[in-house]
Amino acid sequence: MRLQRLYVLFFIELGSRRVHLAGCTAHPDDAWVTQQARQVSFGLVEREEPVRFLIRDRDRKFTSRFDAVLEAQGVRVVRTPVHAPEANGIAERFVRTIRSECLDWLLILNARHLENTVKVFVDHYNRCRPHRSLGLVPPNGPPRGHAETNGHPTRVRRRDRLGGLLHEYVRAA
Repeated sequence: MRLQRLYVLFFIELGSRRVHLAGCTAHPDDAWVTQQARQVSFGLVEREEPVRFLIRDRDRKFTSRFDAVLEAQGVRVVRTPVHAPEANGIAERFVRTIRSECLDWLLILNARHLENTVKVFVDHYNRCRPHRSLGLVPPNGPPRGHAETNGHPTRVRRRDRLGGLLHEYVRAA
């Protein structure tokens, strides 16, 4: 077994910090990235509030075909300045978060294992992980069973994910 570099394509909503996983691959090229954009654009049609902008870096994988798929949905594609990762700081912060809280603690075996791991983390990130910029609420809103207890004792149940790497807490019935 040899080591290989794997790539993850994700989209993040700036206002809500909600992350959408597009896919994982060892060989991201123009065709793969464009297909992932098609998959994501299908979901754009169903949204109540339309997506107005996509901020992306200048990687060569993002070609005019990639941009055209999103522009067909009315999305204006904005490219970040050259050599300026801070121009897309929210996405960069998500990368740092998933690495430090998840991927740095696991030995990833292959692209399928990476995709499954990232799916679990993104679900946790969107449903349970509090965000300072959102008033300590997850992107998908307060967790189910979250309510004021008015000083009464509350039973809490813990659910471990990714072999105990992530912990999620909910009120027990």
